[in-house]
Amino acid sequence: MTPMVSFRQLQVFVTVARLGTVSAAALELCLSQSATSQALSELERHLGVALFERHGRRLHLNDLGRHLLPRAEQLLDGMEAFVAAATEPEGELHGVLDVAASATVGTYLLPGLVGRFSEAHPGTDLRLRLRNTHEVISDVLRMEADLGLIEGECREPRLESESWCEDLLVVVCAPSHPLTRSGRLDDTALGEAAWILRESGSGTRAVFEQAMSERGMLPRIRMELEQHEAIKQAVRAGLGLGCLSRLSVAGELARGELIALDSALSLRRTFSLVWHPERYRSPLWQAFKVFLREATPADRP
Repeated sequence: MTPMVSFRQLQVFVTVARLGTVSAAALELCLSQSATSQALSELERHLGVALFERHGRRLHLNDLGRHLLPRAEQLLDGMEAFVAAATEPEGELHGVLDVAASATVGTYLLPGLVGRFSEAHPGTDLRLRLRNTHEVISDVLRMEADLGLIEGECREPRLESESWCEDLLVVVCAPSHPLTRSGRLDDTALGEAAWILRESGSGTRAVFEQAMSERGMLPRIRMELEQHEAIKQAVRAGLGLGCLSRLSVAGELARGELIALDSALSLRRTFSLVWHPERYRSPLWQAFKVFLREATPADRP
């Protein structure tokens, strides 16, 4: 006989998979912890399989759980659409979408786009989290994010990706820096300069190091910082040169607080969309992806 699985059990399964603990899932679903735990146990008992590996209070999907998660999400989305159809205008989008974005994209591009999308589709909830590029890819691989936006290309073979738009990095220094007299960095200056850069795993850092490597050089790193603002402040204080997206320094360049230096470095890059091929792609997912692709040039670099 086919096991009887309830909507509540699927809901608990998906929420625990996303949040990692029964207590967090119970809080989000407005259930008691015991009711949440019981629903999860009943689901595994009905199916006759374990879906999680348990490490103390943390629950991590096992291979079977990861395989079943997209199907459970699809079933839930279909059920929610069924219920919504009784009260919502036909075709209105609804649901939750978890988006992970690397720092430059998530800070300087995505907030405005998310705001416009949410205003057009008030029944949706887009949850944005900022990571570096390496962490975004990890989130998407673990199916903790529905969609990722990264700096550069995705070289993870287990994920699907496509180019979104282009960006340009610029080398910047303080107005008082001696290099502002010439306004250009030759290879000698590139090799001798003290650099203030993003941390390893950052897409910005990877593009800069690749550009230096193409000229046979290694940067002399003075500081590694995780925040654009911290890097800009350190550069303005005269502690070294920075290499950041033009998006992130546009205001400082316009006000003369930072100076852009020309160089022979190849600093053009692509922003990319990444997703897991086994993750369920809901109508909301598809609509947001189309929206990003069709964003007007004024919204993008």
